[in-house]
Amino acid sequence: MKPDKPLWPRATLLALSGINLFNYLDRQVLPAVLTPLKADLHLSDSQLGTVNVAFMLGYFLTSPFFGYLGDRLSRRWLIAAGVLVWSAGTMLTGWAETLVVLVAFRALVGLGEASYGTISPGWIADLFPPVRRNFALSVFYVAIPVGSALGYILGSVVEAHFGWRAAFLGAGAPGLLLALGLLTLREPPRGACDSAAETAAAPPAAGGLAVYGQLRHSTAYVLTVLGYVAQTFALGAFAFWGPTFLQRVHGMTLEGAGTFFGGALVVTGLAATLLGGWVATCWQRKHPAGYAWTLALSMAASVPVAVAAFWVQDLTLTKLFLAAAMFLIFLPTGPVNTLILETVPVTMRASAMAASIFSIHLFGDLWSPKIVGIISDRCGSLQTAALWTLPGALVVCTFFWCWLVFHQTKERRRTA
Repeated sequence: MKPDKPLWPRATLLALSGINLFNYLDRQVLPAVLTPLKADLHLSDSQLGTVNVAFMLGYFLTSPFFGYLGDRLSRRWLIAAGVLVWSAGTMLTGWAETLVVLVAFRALVGLGEASYGTISPGWIADLFPPVRRNFALSVFYVAIPVGSALGYILGSVVEAHFGWRAAFLGAGAPGLLLALGLLTLREPPRGACDSAAETAAAPPAAGGLAVYGQLRHSTAYVLTVLGYVAQTFALGAFAFWGPTFLQRVHGMTLEGAGTFFGGALVVTGLAATLLGGWVATCWQRKHPAGYAWTLALSMAASVPVAVAAFWVQDLTLTKLFLAAAMFLIFLPTGPVNTLILETVPVTMRASAMAASIFSIHLFGDLWSPKIVGIISDRCGSLQTAALWTLPGALVVCTFFWCWLVFHQTKERRRTA
């Protein structure tokens, strides 16, 4: 079944991707201004990690709720409400005077982003047929590196001229208009671009939280998410502490570290996400585990590069290895989210995305920035903390995604 032409799939994809860009821009303003925020509010590294934990709690604890609603109610209104909430939370962060208030506002940002991050991918999956779906999702997730990079760059530049509070006020304001623009979009029926046979064969989603119990029956889904948890653990700490690592270990200025980190992130992330989506799509046409192979090989290659990035003392080499690590970590962005959506029935896509978001944050980047901060406080070295934790998480990710390759290859042979 094909969606009606008036749905304008490409225009909708562009609009949702643009909003996703601001989603990640708002999120990464905080890491860009950690140093002046820490000094102004008199916080320790461990307390800074707690601020990130608050955001993640607001994000992943509410994602199952939005996933349940996203499979049943109007996605347009749910997403618009989420955009309004996260934008308000970002602006309010600029007025925080104490750790408690800062934690509360970052939790509010997480709550709003949970609605958008959970529901939007399923909407896109219903706009494009399977042969084009992975690339469409790769375009959507290009917003992760581009938006994050803009957050680092704009956050550090605005802070340098107007202070860290102004960075949050400027980042949150556009969301008020974006929420109104969302209401002009039309959404397709669920499963609109999947085959009639697949849609008809999809079992009805269980009621209440029981729908999440159904997901464990898909081994491919479980292995995908387990690897994603480990990757997110590494990526979360990497994104949170990256600019500060360059300042402390290599003596860069706040603005210089934010500009480099953001610039490297936007270039490598944009190229890697699009290239990874294209390569995975081509590979999947020739091999039943093409998506999984893209995941496994990119993570395996990232391990030695990440070790080098935190080990070498030369600033130029550090920048080179950091950029290479970013590139490899972002390569599987499109296919991993495609697998999350395509390894479950069409009636449970929002729930599958919600369960994934819940898992990768509960067991991933909810704790990783704080763990790195605690180790840094105790051993007196952010470099040592990063070197011990981040490459190890990438090794765990590689293990699960290699297992996924084996499983999908075996399943294809069994059903051939």
